[in-house]
Amino acid sequence: IAESYTIEMGTLGPQWKDSPQPFTCSIEDPTKQTKFKGIKTYISYRVTPSHTGHPVYRRYKHFDWLYNRLLHKFTVISVPHLPEKQATGRFEEDFIEKRKRRLVLWMNHMTSHPVLSQYEGFEHFLMCTDDKQWKLGKRRAEKDEMVGAHFMLTLQVPTEHQDLQDVEERVDNFKSFARKMDDSVMQLTNVASELVRKHLGGFRKEFQRLGNSFQSISQAFTLDPPYRSDTLNNAISHTGRTYENI
Repeated sequence: IAESYTIEMGTLGPQWKDSPQPFTCSIEDPTKQTKFKGIKTYISYRVTPSHTGHPVYRRYKHFDWLYNRLLHKFTVISVPHLPEKQATGRFEEDFIEKRKRRLVLWMNHMTSHPVLSQYEGFEHFLMCTDDKQWKLGKRRAEKDEMVGAHFMLTLQVPTEHQDLQDVEERVDNFKSFARKMDDSVMQLTNVASELVRKHLGGFRKEFQRLGNSFQSISQAFTLDPPYRSDTLNNAISHTGRTYENI
C-alpha cells in the first residue's frame, strides 16, 4: 500500500501525526465563464495553494467532486459540508460572494487537517492544470480501493501497549459526548429556526415601531435648545435607525 497515515500518542492520547508539509490555500476572483459558445455558463474560482504558488481554476462542481471523494474514503473522519447548491440566482453578486466565503472556510479546514490535506485526490484538485491529466487523476481517485473499512489498512498505529480498560472508557466517553452534542445541536438548530421564522413575520413590525419610537425621542429632545445634547440626540437617533435596519 503506497499511502499511509500515522497515529501517534500525544499528551491527551492517540492523535493524527501532523502533516510533514503544512500549507494554506486561497480562493479568490470568482469569475463568470462560458463554454459551448455561450450555451453553458458557470462561476470559476482561482485556487492558489501556498506550497506551490501556482493557481488553478475550479468550478463548484469540482469542489463537489472532491467533497464526495473525501466522504467515500474517510468514513472515520468528519468532513464538513460544502455550501449548498442553488438552482436560481447563482450569478447574483451577493450569492457568489457568500458562496466564496463559505468555500474559504471549507478549504481552511481541509488544509489544516493532518490527514485530509495529504489525500492524493486533494493534491490532484489543487495542482492539476491539464484537462487530460485531470480526467486521468479523477478516474484514478474514483478507482481507489482503500476506502471504507479498507482505509484502516493505511494506518500506522503506535507501538506502545494500550490498556484495554482505558481504551474502552475513552470510547464510551466519546459515544456519550457525540450523542449529547448531536442532541444539543439539533435542539439549538430547531430553536434558532423557529426564532428566524418569528422574526420574518410579526417581529419585523415590532422592530420598526421600536426604531420609530427612538427617532421620536431624539426629535423631542431637539425642541429644548438650552439643555439639548447633540451627542446624546445623535446616539438615540442612530439607535432608532439601527432597529429599523434590523
